Amino acid sequence: MEVDQNNQGFRLGDEQRLDWLRLIRSQNVGPRTFRALINHYGGARSALAALPSLARRGGADAAMKICSLAEAEREMAAANKLGVDFVALGEVAYPARLQMIDDAPPLIAVRGHAAVLTQPMVAVVGSRNASGAGLKFTQQIARELGEAGIAVTSGLARGIDAAAHHASLATGTVAVLAGGHDRIYPSEHTALLEALLPSGAAISEMPFG
Repeated sequence: MEVDQNNQGFRLGDEQRLDWLRLIRSQNVGPRTFRALINHYGGARSALAALPSLARRGGADAAMKICSLAEAEREMAAANKLGVDFVALGEVAYPARLQMIDDAPPLIAVRGHAAVLTQPMVAVVGSRNASGAGLKFTQQIARELGEAGIAVTSGLARGIDAAAHHASLATGTVAVLAGGHDRIYPSEHTALLEALLPSGAAISEMPFG
């Protein structure tokens, strides 16, 4: 899938977004396979239609599990209930640096102030069991990065991650969620997540549930 990074007008329609969600949630379809299928078949719907024959050709013994329209609609509804939007690779709100890697997620689920994803970003991560000095140093770095207009990105984990998020709440911080938007880990950081959303964002490539 070729994405023109200067094409500021690219935006999926609602039906296309559902098709992309169905394709990436189907069995044995990861980001690289997704891209190859889109390039070959010209779109997600055509790729979905071709999956059963591709599986048979590949010698699969059992029928390939293809995400149904109903399943995709249920996930979309669950996302909408939480105020989460699915942003596609190539759309304006998709982080530019993430877009550059070979296995960039075709869709990321975004909650909060999506504009922060267009800012320059620096990841600040570290030990869960951090020392007091480590936490203090992290807070200083994160605060100064934020003041310089850089969005601090981390994983919402205990220790260094939480310190980085706390120190950059006012300037915009991005939490990358390992378990998805409805499975916040650790659970005691739910309040931190809610606090960062007004000026920052939470993103995940993981399915709901």
